[in-house]
Amino acid sequence: MTEQDILGRIKELVDHEHDLRSRASRGELDPDVERRRLAEVEVMLDQCWDLLRQRRARIDRDESPDEAQPRPPGQVEGYLQ
Repeated sequence: MTEQDILGRIKELVDHEHDLRSRASRGELDPDVERRRLAEVEVMLDQCWDLLRQRRARIDRDESPDEAQPRPPGQVEGYLQ
């Protein structure tokens, strides 16, 4: 997965997040369903951003960015901000 692939996936997820919020505000989506789906999207976004940071850090260290791997949700969600 290239940096452009990751950035494209991030855009897709952000668009999906906006769609969920719009549908919920129009009453087309149950609030519980919205919260669950938004939580899932947020985890996927965190994983994508983490993978992008990993790739960029590897490039800074003159290492192959292709060796960066997605981390599990529990690990990514456990990071301190």
